[in-house]
Amino acid sequence: MPLRFTNGVDVDQVTGQVYFTHSSMNYDRSEHEMVTKTGDSTGRLMMYDPRTSDDTVLQPRMTYPNGVALSPDRTYLVVASTGPCKLLRHWIKGVDAGKSEPFADLPGYPDNVRPDRKGGYWVALHREKNELPFGRDSHLLAVRVGADGKIVEQMRESKKVRPTEIMERDDGKLYLVSVELPYVGIVKRK
Repeated sequence: MPLRFTNGVDVDQVTGQVYFTHSSMNYDRSEHEMVTKTGDSTGRLMMYDPRTSDDTVLQPRMTYPNGVALSPDRTYLVVASTGPCKLLRHWIKGVDAGKSEPFADLPGYPDNVRPDRKGGYWVALHREKNELPFGRDSHLLAVRVGADGKIVEQMRESKKVRPTEIMERDDGKLYLVSVELPYVGIVKRK
């Protein structure tokens, strides 16, 4: 089956297995807003094994799966579900392997998910759930979610910025990127 709208990706640095999302079987990337508007649930969480060249569907019938991140202990994946504004946890090892469960409710539409330096995750938000085009001149850019699924930090900035990914590096800096911008934003942290 052709992959029309692949999206997030993370690679297990030990096994080489590639985890990725296929956001919709009905719409292409250029039609991403239709995936949210229609509530399309033809997305899938997938795994590619480069040693065997096998693709495996880990979770079918997902609503707009977007970013994906492997947990630090490599037992589960955190997957952004954009339309429903949620993070899901999909177990890949242990007694719950193959099961998905809610992980976090988010205040906006998530894009990519990346690990932070404390066992949690940074989640880029394209926009807030009830964001109005007027009024406040800032909005949530990203949230940091702890290992327990609770929001522990928020980043707010100008509505001109709509990040698609936020990554924390060992130097403590946050790197923000957007498909709408030709540069990388860097936030220095203490």
